Amino acid sequence: MNFDLEHEHELVRDTVRRFALERVAPVAEELDREKRFPYDLVAELAELGLMGMTIPEEYGGAGTDTLSYAIAVEELTRIDSSVAITVAAHHSLGTLPIFYFGSEEQKREWLPELASGRKLAAFGLTEPNAGSDAGATRTTARLDGGEWVVDGSKIFITNAGTDITACVTITAGTGDGEISNIIVPNGAPGYAISAPMQKLGWRASDTRELSFQGVRVPEGNLLGPRGQGFHQFLQILDGGRISVAAMGVGLAQGCYDLAFAYAKEREQFGRPISKFQSVQEKLVDIATEIEAARALVYKAAWEKDQGRDFSRTAAMAKLFSGELSHRAANWGLQIHGGYGFMDEYPISRLYRDQKILEIGEGTNEVQRMVIARHLGL
Repeated sequence: MNFDLEHEHELVRDTVRRFALERVAPVAEELDREKRFPYDLVAELAELGLMGMTIPEEYGGAGTDTLSYAIAVEELTRIDSSVAITVAAHHSLGTLPIFYFGSEEQKREWLPELASGRKLAAFGLTEPNAGSDAGATRTTARLDGGEWVVDGSKIFITNAGTDITACVTITAGTGDGEISNIIVPNGAPGYAISAPMQKLGWRASDTRELSFQGVRVPEGNLLGPRGQGFHQFLQILDGGRISVAAMGVGLAQGCYDLAFAYAKEREQFGRPISKFQSVQEKLVDIATEIEAARALVYKAAWEKDQGRDFSRTAAMAKLFSGELSHRAANWGLQIHGGYGFMDEYPISRLYRDQKILEIGEGTNEVQRMVIARHLGL
């Protein structure tokens, strides 16, 4: 076995790390405080080829593998989760469904703009009364004169309302016990997007509630075969869990970096607090668990790239890294003491950004359900 990264993966890591430190870190606190979407950074990420990393070059993407993508997401989250989730949600949830399930015509229509990062895409799954039970969707779509007529609502949708958003792919009931996915372009009559939702964390990312009232889209906007929407979004969620698991590792690493640096410089009782055993134990535990979580994430990405069933590993990675990020954020802030409670210290932002990693892309409880099924329980 060889645990060394290939040169191309090291190049991705170094490039994204440098970008995150030089371009994201100086403005992360300001973006969070002002709850401002990072349009300039998204444009720069697009120039770097990070907005459509695993999409083939023929459709405008970078043609990289899933491991490269996971490394990029991890490195961005290490500095700022809002920027990272903007990339991850656009790629894994917004763009990949069209690449995986779209017709050649749909791919040619949508992917060049999306994979290049000139436009963003969203995925509308969650509803006010259909969260973990996503199969209970109440949004409907009926055929009428060669068009789908969509009625319903979605909530907590990322990237749906930016100035550069092109479309949202939604799940909708298209018959008794039948769920399908349909592409709805932004600006369609009857499609209303709420003001940005006010959030505990990820404040610089775009999160909206969507409403559909008699929205008409062409019959050809159906994504894949009719009635396959449930299976499609389960597949998308499996891949999305690699993204969020990578975010968990990145956030934990970011918390560790901040806590380590602070512990080395902060003095109490005549010496740096890093010399106290209680502080050392916390840092040691975080560092050890980060190594374990990163190995799980990389394995899930590798399995996906090998064409293997990665569902169990992705769920394990997402569960473990999400809970690790909780411990790392808590311990990281504790090491900072009272200063960690102040917004001027980045650890406070990472602490707020962390909690959604145990909720989004399937709660911890759902991950345990998925893993239990794979174990045969």
